[in-house]
Amino acid sequence: MRLIFAGTPEFAARSLEALFSAGHTVVAVLTQPDRPAGRGLKPFPSAVKRVATAHGIAVYQPESMKTPEALSLIEGFAADVMVVAAYGLILPEKVLSTPRLGCINVHASLLPRWRGAAPIQRALQAGDTETGVSIMQMDAGLDTGPVLLMRSCPILVTDTQHALHERLADLGARTLVEFLKIGKIGVRPHGGSDPGWGLTPIAQPDNGVTYAAKITKAETLLDWQQSAEQLARNVRAFNPAPVTKTMIQGEMIKVWEASAASAYGTPGTVLALGEDSITVGCAQGSLVLEMLQRPGGKPLSAGEFLKGFPMRVGEQLGQS
Repeated sequence: MRLIFAGTPEFAARSLEALFSAGHTVVAVLTQPDRPAGRGLKPFPSAVKRVATAHGIAVYQPESMKTPEALSLIEGFAADVMVVAAYGLILPEKVLSTPRLGCINVHASLLPRWRGAAPIQRALQAGDTETGVSIMQMDAGLDTGPVLLMRSCPILVTDTQHALHERLADLGARTLVEFLKIGKIGVRPHGGSDPGWGLTPIAQPDNGVTYAAKITKAETLLDWQQSAEQLARNVRAFNPAPVTKTMIQGEMIKVWEASAASAYGTPGTVLALGEDSITVGCAQGSLVLEMLQRPGGKPLSAGEFLKGFPMRVGEQLGQS
């Protein structure tokens, strides 16, 4: 089959690399325009662009897929299917229906749970014990199309966003290749002459729908009126980006690692300072801060952090 691939971050790049390794014909790659990155804020190519360029595949970077030029671009490839993974741009219906077999999406959740932009983070925040990857036939809705293939994986109690992302990126790549192998061309279920997937698409149920909204800046602030368990989940969900934070002695400090404990005290108050820990009261239980970072500094263990940033029991966090 002739494939178009559309994606941007590392999660998508893993699927693109798997397509090349499996010997599929990728006729073109779409990714978002280069974005400023690094200290010099120079334009930096996406992970998908770097993979495509390494394989000598033409890369296109439209600002929008809603223009006549974008539609004409897709039509010109005469592709069998367009594979989409974390692309980040909305595809209008005309684009969705242009490839012979439409567009399929590699989504990092067990749909219909966690439709939307941040399924990995939201699954961790919610304390889910299982997630996975769904290969979905795209329609005009937000991750509402029928599912063609689904594979699950457990969420460990120690998983950070990074750790879970790595497993799901690999699972997504394997599941995509598996689908293209077993989803052989057949006849569409409606009985038309237009060839379709040999697998029967399964409509998503109405029950169990949840939405994974984008992470907001306000969410990264540790709210000491929440439970310690919830805050520990937030710390893991936002590591390595955008990272949870709290105000300490007038400085906005990043908290990279933390765990829940049973000690009780006033929310936001330092309850204890250990050799390598800072225990802070929450609405329920306490949060043990284990790795922190000052503005302009590097992440340090709590013990190393305290050597250069003295704190005292009883001081209040979260206040400027």
